[in-house]
Amino acid sequence: MLAYEEVGRGKPVVFLHGFMESKSMWRSLQLSTQPMRCIFIDLPGHGESQLDDENEKPSTQYFAAKVRSFLSWLKIDEYDIVGHSMGGYVALELKKTDANCQKVVLLNSNFWEDSEQKKRDRVRVADLVFKAKNLFVSEAIPGLFYSKKGKEVEIQGLIDEAKNMSADAIAYAALAMRERNDLSSILKQYPYDFLLISGQHDPLISPEEMRSRLPSEQLQVQFLENAGHMGHIEAPEETKELICHFVK
Repeated sequence: MLAYEEVGRGKPVVFLHGFMESKSMWRSLQLSTQPMRCIFIDLPGHGESQLDDENEKPSTQYFAAKVRSFLSWLKIDEYDIVGHSMGGYVALELKKTDANCQKVVLLNSNFWEDSEQKKRDRVRVADLVFKAKNLFVSEAIPGLFYSKKGKEVEIQGLIDEAKNMSADAIAYAALAMRERNDLSSILKQYPYDFLLISGQHDPLISPEEMRSRLPSEQLQVQFLENAGHMGHIEAPEETKELICHFVK
């Protein structure tokens, strides 16, 4: 069973957090007044959900299968999905494998395979968290923001939450992201089902790379002017408006 929270009524919209985050990240968007059923899920190993994968190789497919099974338990048929960073990778897997998955919002996320350098970096992260987890978390999270001024409380909250994760869970997620495949063909096949929201100053996904990799001219792409990788915190009102307008 995955831990979750939900607010509102209407068409189900599933929200999946990013790496070392949890369902609590979506509180910054204050979605309770929107005319939709928002379902915030903790992915395995994050928040209050347990990591129980017995397969030899970590994968985002495992995360997607757990979410799909959970939505079936909730008796949810058609749904839209919003994924932040790693959550976007899981959302893509669901779009690929689940006919009930309709619209997809990729928030500070992408759809291509890791470069060879990035794959090596994922392995280093997995090794590092077993040696110095708290140091890694304390240094990695602030670097995701374009401007830290005025966001000190939010940043510390993210750090504290990530420190509560096990090294096993962090390493698993890092290696799962490493193993994912290029899914640009899904966006090319269903361009009108996707909205991409990215930070103009995202240290992980530059606007130039995003534009150069778009597989279809029909894709909707929005860049948050004053945001890095954490658009839901750095530009919450604009992010909420874009998401709600797209999924309504």
